[in-house]
Amino acid sequence: MNIEDKIQKDIALKPFTTWQVGGPAKYYLEIKSREDLKAAYIWAKEKKLNVYILGGGSNILVPDQGVDGLVIRMLNTKMAVKGERLECGAGVWLSSAISKAVGNNLSGLEWASGIPRATIGGAIRGNAEAFSEPISGIIETVNVFNIKNMNFQLFSNRDCGFEYRNSIFKKDLNLLIWKTVLKMRKEKSEIIKKNLEKSINFRTEKYPCLPSAGSVFKNFDPNYVKEQNPRLYDRELKNKIGRNNKIAAGLIIDMCGLKGKSMGRVKVSLEHANIIINTGKARTEEIVMLISYIKQQVRDKFGLELQEEIQYFGFT
Repeated sequence: MNIEDKIQKDIALKPFTTWQVGGPAKYYLEIKSREDLKAAYIWAKEKKLNVYILGGGSNILVPDQGVDGLVIRMLNTKMAVKGERLECGAGVWLSSAISKAVGNNLSGLEWASGIPRATIGGAIRGNAEAFSEPISGIIETVNVFNIKNMNFQLFSNRDCGFEYRNSIFKKDLNLLIWKTVLKMRKEKSEIIKKNLEKSINFRTEKYPCLPSAGSVFKNFDPNYVKEQNPRLYDRELKNKIGRNNKIAAGLIIDMCGLKGKSMGRVKVSLEHANIIINTGKARTEEIVMLISYIKQQVRDKFGLELQEEIQYFGFT
């Protein structure tokens, strides 16, 4: 079967996103093999279409009118344990990788337990982390498809350019994660279980149950806050620097009195001010408007510029 026969048209993307909003993909393709990945990019180039990679849909915002291009969903989901290493395709659910690791008494991913609908590829791209444990801390190698050269390359951890909630894969859109090797460590099952419970309990207590994309904005660098608003920093924030030496964006948003602020059918969560929830049948436009309002309020009140952590998927 050639690649065009595998491509579907006008496929709803809303069910693939944790925010549960957005329109359809004009073209949609599920990828399991390297050959199909190459063929898909060749086809899209011939048709002069933009290509968008869909992971777990846990930190993206899809426009109401849909995505005018080819949306590829990575379904390369093979996993293998080799000693203390876990090999995972980019399409493996993070929850599945955790289960595989736990079943083999391998530690290093417990911090991610409870994160909804995240894939290994998406976690690496955004250098996901919790409790000061980024996924970059256990990345050994990443197998990468270079769209520009149409070939596969092996990246070391250093090659990936990991930073806070960032990597080379966010900066260079020609580099697509295909699979990875995670360097884990053997641990006693009771210690792993304790770590899992810590992560799950934290998310149960701190995060809302309604559809969301998790944290909308990146946390602040304390030096930036100090430069922009030294009075606020000295009076309120210098003793509230948290994990990863950051000042929580949610703290600043809360200081603007925005918890519970609603706009149409979306609302700033009462549990966590850096989360916007879909209260029922929301539209992407409403989320965009609330994001803009929050940024304006933080800028006007404190002179600080919020930066989105979520990705605008297929916007033109």
